[in-house]
Amino acid sequence: MNRRDFLRSSAGAAALASLGRAAAAPASLAGEIGITSGSFMRHLSHERAAGKLRLLDLPKIMRDELGMKVIDLMTATLVSLEPAYVDQLRAAATDAGCVITNLKINFAQADLGQADPAVRRAAVAEVKRALDVAARLGARWVRPLPGNKRADLAATASSYRELADYGGERGLTVLVENIGWMKEDADGVPDLIRAVGPRIRAQPDTGNWADAVRYAGLAKAFPLAASCDFKALDLGPDGTHTTYDLRRCFQIGWDAGFRGPWAIEHFHADLAQLLRQMGQLRNLLQRWTKEQAQR
Repeated sequence: MNRRDFLRSSAGAAALASLGRAAAAPASLAGEIGITSGSFMRHLSHERAAGKLRLLDLPKIMRDELGMKVIDLMTATLVSLEPAYVDQLRAAATDAGCVITNLKINFAQADLGQADPAVRRAAVAEVKRALDVAARLGARWVRPLPGNKRADLAATASSYRELADYGGERGLTVLVENIGWMKEDADGVPDLIRAVGPRIRAQPDTGNWADAVRYAGLAKAFPLAASCDFKALDLGPDGTHTTYDLRRCFQIGWDAGFRGPWAIEHFHADLAQLLRQMGQLRNLLQRWTKEQAQR
């Protein structure tokens, strides 16, 4: 869905906001492992098709084939942001015993760090409409984009602060991911969170960092984390991952006190292989967690 279609679909924003999550504190997701819907981008289809997957069918596959329940959604994987589809997706997750934890709002043109106040206000308004959708989905977190270019920190923080206020009224917490300009800056995530205040949290992505700052960035982001994108790139036949040290990434999080959820992000051209390798990554996380808990 492009921005124009989204804006057109947001005519029911008031109705979306009214169906947000209850104000009660969400259940703990400590120890939980799940997936990011972006992992399935190349395999998704609007309709049922051979060799393809409907997002509406993903929760049942997670339950039956992967034994996981956490779903971290990305806006680009949604067929529609209209209330009827959003309700259908939430029901599919509930029926499968899954939980939609987060909505990644990938509106690249909504520049929250824009120096021009009018442009920044328009960007914030656009992202707010996605927060309404996240509330209707029953999510507890939302992750907007900080922008690809480093912007004035005060301007960016002002946008995030407004989104935190708006999200808080709907039971949502805003997350900061090391994406865009933050990939090169180990201090980017904590700097923005400090500038905004304690109402927002981190969502470190193990794979997004530049190699030179990966482990330092994780060490600074994990103490502030509510969730983690446990990203793995190419896996060997035996599950080995040579691009960077997945166990070290896990250990940094554990040592910082992070206990989950771990949202696996992984890609493969073959859907069956993707599901198999997600199972391998799930097994690694479960084994490492058990080892740490027994110490």
